[in-house]
Amino acid sequence: MKKLLFGLLITVAAASLLSWHKEKTQFTPIDKAEVVECLNMETQQAYKLEASTTAFASLHPVPLKVNPENLLGKMMQFDAADGKTANAYFIPAKKTTKKWLIVIQEWWGLNDNIKLEADKYFSALGDMNVIAVDMYDGKVAATPDSAMKLMRGADMARMTAIIQGAIKKAGSEASIYSVGWCFGGMWSLQTAILAGPQAKGTIMYYGRPETNMDKLKSIKCDIIGFFGNLDQSPSPAMVNDFEKNMKEAGKNLSVNRYEANHGFANPSNPSFNPTATADAYTKAIAFLKAH
Repeated sequence: MKKLLFGLLITVAAASLLSWHKEKTQFTPIDKAEVVECLNMETQQAYKLEASTTAFASLHPVPLKVNPENLLGKMMQFDAADGKTANAYFIPAKKTTKKWLIVIQEWWGLNDNIKLEADKYFSALGDMNVIAVDMYDGKVAATPDSAMKLMRGADMARMTAIIQGAIKKAGSEASIYSVGWCFGGMWSLQTAILAGPQAKGTIMYYGRPETNMDKLKSIKCDIIGFFGNLDQSPSPAMVNDFEKNMKEAGKNLSVNRYEANHGFANPSNPSFNPTATADAYTKAIAFLKAH
């Protein structure tokens, strides 16, 4: 009888120990939405890491001072998707239209150069609302060091919310177009992804390409890109991979390459290439008008 009781006690103790071990080693179930969000942030985070390095900063000389006069637009506020207020430089179309062009800054921030670019696109198109979003919430860098600090503190989830808010501001029936340079070039492509079927045309100047095939396959509009063969961010090899991936995804991408450095289309950049810029701008406007 004693042996039976002892055996029973051993069995109960072993069962309790196994149960305790199981509770200790169980993990909280993974939320599918969190996994998707992590994948969605992959390219943005890769850019953030790269743009926080001195090698990347060396591609960005201190911009020349721009003193614009009689700007066409004004600053405005709108609701971002995270419930917070966002800022933008806005030029409304002269007549009511559902066409919206989202203009996205370089890593410097929403400075006067970007406002002038927004004016230039508006003047060439005329029948489109132009909204240049402020991705840094009011902060603007004037030197590579200050731009790196802004990038290191950048919240990519907040920036996604700003783009989503701009799309919502345009309205559910709006046709969404986008253009951006460098940092903005990457976000211009991301805008095409975020806008879904509302996206009608995207322009990216030397922005980091998306590499996630599922995201590329989700794009619903044509893309045109302008890249420098002397650039290293993105490098010609990265652009080649982008072309290959877009073709595999069954998407329409038009790539234009120039013997130019990073930032070649920025008049305030000492690396400014007027010939390449003029050709790219002509093709960009033709692209928008055709779409």
